[in-house]
Amino acid sequence: MRIMLFIATNIAIMALLGVTFSLLGFEGLLAQNGVDLDLTALLVYSGVIGFAGALISLFLSKTMTIKSMRVQLIKQPSNNTELWLLNKVKEQSQKVGIGMPDVGIFQSDAANAFATGWNKNSALVAVSTGLMREMTDDEVEAVLAHEVSHIANGDMVTMTLIQGVVNTFVVFLSRVIGHVVDRVVFKVERGHGPAFWIVSIIAEVILGVLAMMIVMWFSRLREYRADAGAAELVGKQKMIAALQRLNKGKEPAQVPDEMAALAINAGKVHALFSSHPPLESRIEALRQR
Repeated sequence: MRIMLFIATNIAIMALLGVTFSLLGFEGLLAQNGVDLDLTALLVYSGVIGFAGALISLFLSKTMTIKSMRVQLIKQPSNNTELWLLNKVKEQSQKVGIGMPDVGIFQSDAANAFATGWNKNSALVAVSTGLMREMTDDEVEAVLAHEVSHIANGDMVTMTLIQGVVNTFVVFLSRVIGHVVDRVVFKVERGHGPAFWIVSIIAEVILGVLAMMIVMWFSRLREYRADAGAAELVGKQKMIAALQRLNKGKEPAQVPDEMAALAINAGKVHALFSSHPPLESRIEALRQR
């Protein structure tokens, strides 16, 4: 379940860049006359910080995932199960017109799977040992199709662009709010006092939480699209059966937060901050296709 680590990595990079830019004096350029806030310079500054965090997170996603999840990549299949996985992913990726993803298995007692990668032709699909043990071949095939559909839809890139945009506005608006409070409330006439930095940080945290709702909303939409893509690849009954299997009182696999965006089952969290719709809603959406 990937979106939370993606966001966490993104926030960490943004914070590091923000501190670095402050130490280098770049923020001083935002008010060159010492009084007015240069909105054009601020927008550029915000965009650099916002998109850098999202893009770096994207490019590191596959490597970080393999290491953090201890994914064992299948280079040469050592048994029939591994051979079957490779063949199914190859077959599905050819159908949707993407390059063959790397395929791997990670240790987890719960049934789950995820896909990651910075482009459609350099991706990774991984399944848990619990999923392979608990699901039938048809259900596993549907889960693989769901993940391949995520890749074919370019979900990671789209997510990165959306994250970059919301990052930009979070940084931009937090600095504007800090500037206004500094001038109006604390009557600082030139430069920026401590209130600017304190208020900017607080505003960035609050706006960041609100922005996360937007990112999660988009993530939920992607799940319906990936389910629909899987239904086209292997048939909707197989996808419904896989979701029903996940819905039988099982806890979602304990995968790191970075895996949330493209995992098959995100678990139960508050609706506004959930990266996945309820399984019941996904099943109903497929039945109505």
